[in-house]
Amino acid sequence: MSEGLFDEGLFGATDEEKAERLAANAPLAVRMRPAVLDEVVGQDHLLGPGAPLRRLVEGATPASVMLYGPPGTGKTTLATLVSRATGRRFVALSALSAGVKEVRAVIDEARRRLVRSGESTVLFIDEVHRFSKTQQDALLGAVEDRIVLLVAATTENPFFSVVSPLLSRSLVLQLRPLTDEGVLAVVSRAVSDPRGLGGSVTVDADALDHLVRLAGGDARRALTALEAAADSAVASNDGVVSLAVLESTVDKAAVRYDRQGDQHYDVTSAFIKSIRGSDVDAALHYLARMIEAGEDPRFIARRLVIHASEDVGMADPTALQVCVAAAQAVQLIGLPECALNLAQATIHLATAPKSNAVTTAIYGAIEDVRKGFVGTVPPHLRDGHYAGAAKLGNAQGYHYPHDVPEGVLTQQYPPDDLVGRDYYSPTPRGAERALSERLPKLRKVIRGE
Repeated sequence: MSEGLFDEGLFGATDEEKAERLAANAPLAVRMRPAVLDEVVGQDHLLGPGAPLRRLVEGATPASVMLYGPPGTGKTTLATLVSRATGRRFVALSALSAGVKEVRAVIDEARRRLVRSGESTVLFIDEVHRFSKTQQDALLGAVEDRIVLLVAATTENPFFSVVSPLLSRSLVLQLRPLTDEGVLAVVSRAVSDPRGLGGSVTVDADALDHLVRLAGGDARRALTALEAAADSAVASNDGVVSLAVLESTVDKAAVRYDRQGDQHYDVTSAFIKSIRGSDVDAALHYLARMIEAGEDPRFIARRLVIHASEDVGMADPTALQVCVAAAQAVQLIGLPECALNLAQATIHLATAPKSNAVTTAIYGAIEDVRKGFVGTVPPHLRDGHYAGAAKLGNAQGYHYPHDVPEGVLTQQYPPDDLVGRDYYSPTPRGAERALSERLPKLRKVIRGE
């Protein structure tokens, strides 16, 4: 018997006592892991009545699953709950340390248990996207024959990182970041629950708000910060987790920013106006403030996409492509890495030539429509693909532009009331300079002037 067992008081203890002592020493995030489905916060789209994940956790659907989502959304928790559904054996492997040998050993043991006692095994593999193709292929037979019920977790899109045969044998379920309300519920429970802090500390309202912002939808991050701050609060003998205690503990100052209040709108406004004014450094400052304050990166991406057309437009047609790509990267990657994509789009917009000609063009056209300048579509432009269209005069006299060498010819396109109305006025900046020279020539030919 090792000397350490006597030192730790574990000699002679039952397995249950040992487990309790180990659990008491576990991090707060582990101690607060939901023990039953009703304790799970968030993922309502997967846990509603009859939803696939609820059926799996309740043991009604013995299917292998890929749990895809950002950190701290409950992937490990749900895998554990699946194993408890019908008393299944639970084995966890990490793709960071396990190889083909370890995977095959688990499968062999699962097969023996299934034959010997009928006991099934849940194999949980964290970070499955880090498995090589060979390691993933080693799972195929056991998953297909249900020797193991695979629950794999990944923070990356499995359609890019997991082999197709394994995907086709599994349900792919996407977990979403927790809402602010969800994170607040998790933190509040940890403060009062005997498994957590058991009411040993109190947390000020502004510290709670900061914890929620720090979390960014990640419950584990919030609980880790709470535990560190609680230790400091207890050590100071007052047991109060204030904003100052939290800031000193996590080494991250609270950015004064209310996502629903004036700061949200003021910082966003300053961000957009800095880009419009071509001050790239100020734009990056406000971007950093939004990111650090926990602003939804999807909100930032949407603003950039809008701004690409609103204030850059045809002066740099690539700006919209860059911003759409950044928005897609936000969906694919998430924070913190997608901050790079948002920064690249911000820099592109801030340094691009500016034009609001797209904005004035569409708003001018919309204003005329609202004023009643709609008119009828000229007969030669109407649809002529149905029986009887010719008898109505539809599509008669239409001239096909590709029939002439220049590709442009004289023909009326707008309704009668809008002939000669100009909406788009390109600027002499950036790529619009060429358009500002070409557009008058096009209009002259089209209008027969």
